[in-house]
Formats: sequence, structure tokens, C-alpha cells
Amino acid sequence: PRVRRQRQMCIRDRSFLLSFFPMVMMAQQKMTWEEAYRQADEIVAKLTLDEKLHFMRGYSEFFFYGVPEKGIPYIYHSDATGGINIRRNLPDTTMVRPLERSTAFPCPHMLAATFNTELANKYAMAVGEECRAGGIEILLGPGLNIARNLQNGRNFEYFGEDPHLSAMMTAAYVKGMQSTGTAACLKHFICNETEFYRRRSNSVVDERALHEIYLPPFKAGIDAGVAYVMSSYNQVNGEWAGQNSWLLKDVLRDELGFQGCVMSDWSSVYDTEKVIKNGVNTEMPGRKTVIEEARKLLAEGRVTEEDINRMIRPSIATGIAFGLYNREKYSPELLANYPLHEQVAYDVAAEGVVLLRNNGILPLQPGRDILLTGRFLNEVPRTGDNPAASAAVKGYDNVTLVDAMTRKFGNRVKVVEQPTREDLAAADIVLISAGTIDMESFERPFALPASEEKFIRMAVDANPNTIILVNSGSGIRMTDWNEKAAAVIYGWYPGQNGMNALVDVISGDLNPSGKLPVTLEREFSDSPARNTMPDGAEFYHTAYRAYNEKLISVFDVNYDESVLVGYRWYETKGIKPLYPFGFGLSYTAFELSKPSVKLKGDQILIQVTLKNIGSREGSEVVQLYVSEDNPTVLRPRKELKAFRKVKLEAGKKMIVELAIDKNDLAYWDVETHDWKVNEGKYTFSLGTSSADIHCTRSLEIK
Repeated sequence: PRVRRQRQMCIRDRSFLLSFFPMVMMAQQKMTWEEAYRQADEIVAKLTLDEKLHFMRGYSEFFFYGVPEKGIPYIYHSDATGGINIRRNLPDTTMVRPLERSTAFPCPHMLAATFNTELANKYAMAVGEECRAGGIEILLGPGLNIARNLQNGRNFEYFGEDPHLSAMMTAAYVKGMQSTGTAACLKHFICNETEFYRRRSNSVVDERALHEIYLPPFKAGIDAGVAYVMSSYNQVNGEWAGQNSWLLKDVLRDELGFQGCVMSDWSSVYDTEKVIKNGVNTEMPGRKTVIEEARKLLAEGRVTEEDINRMIRPSIATGIAFGLYNREKYSPELLANYPLHEQVAYDVAAEGVVLLRNNGILPLQPGRDILLTGRFLNEVPRTGDNPAASAAVKGYDNVTLVDAMTRKFGNRVKVVEQPTREDLAAADIVLISAGTIDMESFERPFALPASEEKFIRMAVDANPNTIILVNSGSGIRMTDWNEKAAAVIYGWYPGQNGMNALVDVISGDLNPSGKLPVTLEREFSDSPARNTMPDGAEFYHTAYRAYNEKLISVFDVNYDESVLVGYRWYETKGIKPLYPFGFGLSYTAFELSKPSVKLKGDQILIQVTLKNIGSREGSEVVQLYVSEDNPTVLRPRKELKAFRKVKLEAGKKMIVELAIDKNDLAYWDVETHDWKVNEGKYTFSLGTSSADIHCTRSLEIK
């Protein structure tokens, strides 16, 4: 406890701590883009044609090519959003000294569940500091794809189903990361919402959905000053994203205003002429044939040396703009911050735990005996650990569920790996650990394995005091046992010390405040993504990349729901989910009252009184949803436009203020290819989830 208090003091006064490490406070961008591109042109002019061709592709798997004698060092990238994947099997180990350890933070889905942008900023700063300590110039994250499909094995890397929540977390993450001097990279651009044969999928998406749902997080990251963007594996409307001129030039550059470097995802482009001309700046890690193919194209006159110059120019300009070429590679003094990073990891888990169901059994009262069983007892629940997977972050001093429960409840905990029905029925309290192992390149079933599902159903039937702890990177099917469980806790992948936070919630030392960043449907057949996999695909990947993509043809993933993603779909279609977006219980209770909505210039100002009407301190997320009363096009029943997390002591109240711009009411007009705000009446709904609306107000927009 004393150490924890000391760490909390350091976190609260982080500006004082960082005064010891001035390098951490480097500006996000060291010069204007105009000046960076001017200097890049000078460098490009000094490169030989052979050097220029080598800049077209990566070097040694995880580096940008360099010519050190001409002032361009090799630049190292590392995965991923939720911490650093320490790769010890690089082809050229002389290029970097790997860190001895890196903190395993809670997965980004759990970060999104905090609804706390300040915490997202601290999370990214902590990851960025470890990058600087380890000589990593570019962190390949954050991941921004939308959780349209809860079977997607990569959802845990992203920020949920809602574009506004994802955008807010993205902006905070990018600013936090780049404040340390580590460059961030937004991925994967764009519409990569399935991992099922991802190099063979063609996302068929309409103009409105692209702009209203999938682009906002990328726009937020670009507005926050991000250095890099990574294209995705899939096709978008018939062309591979990494060589799609319309996406990379018209949308990313011209519309969103991105001025940095675009890299391809690893082995995701195929046509060298398109790669040179269509907007990607570096092919990663680079086909072995690409340089010779470029020479052939030059000889045939199909591309020019000026085309090569235009391709590589943003890569060099970005390195210059962000000071990646002229600084000390390593900042070993930042290794002293690991205790702070551990505290940030704990804090994210503490605020990201979502209590879904509680019949009053939680928090557990002292003296209760607990039968602990199920999955993830003696291992930290995390994504698949194949070293090739980008999000494999192992952490150190990992705390298991058995460790945390024993530390908290002592000999009151009895671990039984395979209890009988009689054992379960006789127990005072049963705590079952359940969940999934999600990973890149993997599309998993929505339902748990049949044996695990059968065991949970047996337990809740045998003992009404059964608590289910779910550790997963996305949603799972809970329909057959949810209402029989005494409590259901969603713990995601909580990181190296997150089990301590989960057990602190169970004991009542922590009051849960996490909210679902996704809608949990009753059946996957209710989902708009129910037809993601092509006809005849009656199997899921059971091993990492245990398949041959070349054996199947490109198949369409039809985004037929358009803008009706997540709660927008369920509410508009009248389908009741198991748990709605934004939902999460507390050990106290809150009420919202006295709302007001006023138009001041182009700003809409919203006020509402939040009161803690329970018996203990807690935090609540005030959520603002907006609806157009008489839309001229299909629009969702309501859309999240603002949120704020507030902590209140028991019996206290405060006025919560939210502000949005009038342009936040816009939809994408496919006739003008621009944003449009209709005149008329809008309803402003204030609540604690998408389904729990406490009060509404209307406003006429002219």
C-alpha cells in the first residue's frame, strides 16, 4: 500500500517528475511541414537512384531504410498499441538493442471502456517512454478499426464500435505518445473489420458509412498531429487499400489533410507501378522483387525518377519534421519510470472493468468462502502469444487470478480446476474465470467452446451464488447463463497487473466505473456483421495463420448496414441486445436532472446535474446522444456526440457541462460529397448508456 501511494503521488504530479526528463517533453513536431519538405527535397537531390529505390521499401523487417552518411539513420518500428512487442528475432540485431522488458498494459478495448481520455493520454505516454528508452522511433499504433464484428480476433487492439468514442481516445493517445518524442502510426487505413482471410477480403462500403463511421478516428488522429498512417490488408470497393489512389490521395491527403508518411501493412501490396504512383510512401517490409521491378518500369518509361522522388519524399520529410534523424537513439534514464507505467496499467484496468450484472452479491463481504475455477487461473489472460502477432506483449511480474485472489482473500480461496456439480452446489461462492484467446489473423466464434459453455450452465444451475469473470478481447455469447449468474464481470485482457484491479472490484476496494465500448448482442445472428464470412466458410481459424490465402478467391464483405453500426443498428432496427453500448454498473447510484441545451453562435452548450444518490463514492460517465427529429435521409435513432467521466462522493452533486459544435449534427451528403446540417428540431438525450436515457431536451437549428 505504501508503494502504491507513492506511485499515485508521482502520477498526480507527473509534470514535476517529467522535469527530470526534459527529452520526454519534446514537441510533437519540431518544424513546419513546409520546411520539412524543403529539407527533404535537398536530401532527395543528393541520393543516388539506387538509394532512392531502396527507400521505396523497408529494411530488415522492422526498419525504414537509411543512408547514415547522408544524415538519414535507419528508423526502427515496433508493435503495438497496448505496449511494446520486444522482437528478439530481427534479421539484423545490430540495428537496435532490444529492451529487457516492457509493460503489458490492458488491451485498448479495456482502455476504451474507461471512457477517460486523460487516462488514454497517460497510457500512451507510458508506452512512448518505453519506446524512447529502447531506441524505438515509431510505435505502430494506435489501431483504429471499428468493432463492427464481435467475432473479429483483432478487436482488442481497437477502441470499440462508436466513431466518436474512438476519435476521442485516438486524439488523446496520439498526443500522449508523441509528447514523448515517439512517433505514432494510425492503422489500418481503412475498413479492416474482419481478420478472416484479411488479404482476400474486399470491404464494400458506401460513401456515407465511410465518412460517418470509419474515417472519424483517423481524422482525429491526423488533427492531433500524427506522424504516420498504415494502410490495411483488405481491398476497399475493389482495390487494395495500400495501392488505392482514391483512398490515399483524395481521401487521406486531400480531404483529411494528412501530410506525413504512409506505410503499407506488411506484405499487403502487389502492383509496383501502383505502389509508386498511388500514394503509399514505403512498402513494408518490402517484396524482394520490388526494386528490380521498379528498375524495369523505369526502363520501360512507365514510371519516372520524379515519380520515385514523390513517393519517398514524405517518408524523409516526416523523419525530419519529428526530429527522428538528429537525436540520441536511446533515453535510458526513462527506464526509471517503469513503476509509474505499472501504476498507469493498474489504473486503466481499475477504470476499465465493466460490471454487467450484480444481484447484490458484490462486493463480496468478508468471511465468504470462494471456490475458484475455470480458465486463466494461473496465466495472465492475453491475446495469442505467437511472436509474429503484432500485439504480443508479455510484460513482467505478471499477476495471475490465483495470485490476486489469494493475496486478497487468503485461505478463503479454494482453487478447484475441475469441480463436480456437487462441489459447485456445496460452495459458498463460486467464481468462474471464462473467456477467449483472440489474435491477429483469427476470426473466432461468438460462442464459447461447447465444453466451457456447458460447464458455466451447470455451475449457475447448481449454485445461485456463481460469479462469472469474462476475459476476452471482444464480445462473447452469454445468453444462456447471464440471467442465472449472481454477477457478471467483463475484465477484457487486463494487462500484467490488471488482475489486482479485478479482484479489488470483487472485494469492494474499488468501485467499478467501466462502460461497454461495444454492444453485446444476444445472438450473433442479430449482428449487421452476421454475413461477414463468405458462403461455404463453415470453419474458423484454429491456429495462427494455419491456412493458405492463395487457395481462395477475393470475397466481398458487404457493409450493407451502412451507418447503422453497433447500437445504431440495434436501436434503429428494434433489436434488443443483451447489454447496450455504454453500459456498466456501479456500487453506488446516480441520477441526472435539470438538463439545459442552448445555442451560442456555432456551439451547442449542454448542462445537466449529476447526483450520487448512493452510499459510497463512485464515478459515472455522462453520455450525450443526439437525434434529428425529421431527417431527410436514413439516420440512426441517436448518436453519441459527447461524454464526460465524473467522480462524486456519496450525496454530492455537480453540474456537468458538455459542448459540441453545430457541425457535429451533420451527416455526409452523397450528392454534394460534403457534410450537411439540416435545419429543424434535434433531440439531445442525456444518459448513462445508449439505452439508459435519463432526460431529453429539444433544440431548433436554423
